[in-house]
Amino acid sequence: MPALTLIEAAKLAAAEGKQLRAGVIEMFARSPILGAIPWRTITGNAYQYNREGTLPSVAFRGVNEAYTGSVGVINQLVESLRICGGDLDVDTFILQTQGEGVRATHEAMKVKALAAELVRVIIKGDSTSQPREFDGWQARIPIGSSQLITAGTTDAGDALSLAKLDEAIDAVVTPSALIMSKALRRRFSAAGRTTTVSGYVTYEINALGQRVTQYNGIPILVPYPDNGGTEPLAFDEQGDVGGTPGGSSSTSIYVVSFGDGLVTGLQSGPIQVRDLGELETIPAKRTRVEWFAGMAIEHGRAIARLGGISNAAIVA
Repeated sequence: MPALTLIEAAKLAAAEGKQLRAGVIEMFARSPILGAIPWRTITGNAYQYNREGTLPSVAFRGVNEAYTGSVGVINQLVESLRICGGDLDVDTFILQTQGEGVRATHEAMKVKALAAELVRVIIKGDSTSQPREFDGWQARIPIGSSQLITAGTTDAGDALSLAKLDEAIDAVVTPSALIMSKALRRRFSAAGRTTTVSGYVTYEINALGQRVTQYNGIPILVPYPDNGGTEPLAFDEQGDVGGTPGGSSSTSIYVVSFGDGLVTGLQSGPIQVRDLGELETIPAKRTRVEWFAGMAIEHGRAIARLGGISNAAIVA
């Protein structure tokens, strides 16, 4: 089955008469990053795929000469689904005195918290330190990776250069989004007002009526803060100084190509929203929101990371 965005999944759920689930999926879609990712439904608890590694060699030959045989390298990768979700309990006293609408409000808050946590893991997830998570983009493009482009060599980070950003964009096939912090997006808005720096910052309205900043026609997407209020792409990353970690005061921009065979989300099925009714142990009604999800990067040039960016004005 082809991968669907959450907006498309919400339309299907509504068409099937599953209004509660459709509403929850749409709330997930209002997270710019989750809404942009296509989600592939798989059978089982893992997804196995092949990624092209090294191409076979070719050559010119003379008459009566032979070719040297060679084969390319195919890397077989496996991505496992992870379990994420939570329970929401609303006291029957609150429901009796304030109405069922209160429950819907708290369900929306639960979904927003889950969306923020998923986005954090997509960017910063690290199965080494948190085995229940899948690896995020930062863990998959570490210091020394061929898909990591550094803003400079300063230990504390360097100002974002649009020339370096263009280099990162060129490192990705059909880039569809730039993922960065709100602080860095504000730097783009400021640069867009300075014609000597950037004349390529524009704005558009997306399918959900949200205003989206674009650089050179590529949408800039900003992750929600996590459940503790921390920005996933704050200026707290280690920079790359000649292939070794530098100071922890820089951030990254991710250039991502979403789509089949590129960067896709994985799921065993749509987001599950179950009304478990009133609990026996406490006088409260419980709703469970759960998603069995993961992520695959099927193409070696589907994503690039521009790291070592300091909190400074953008330069050309």
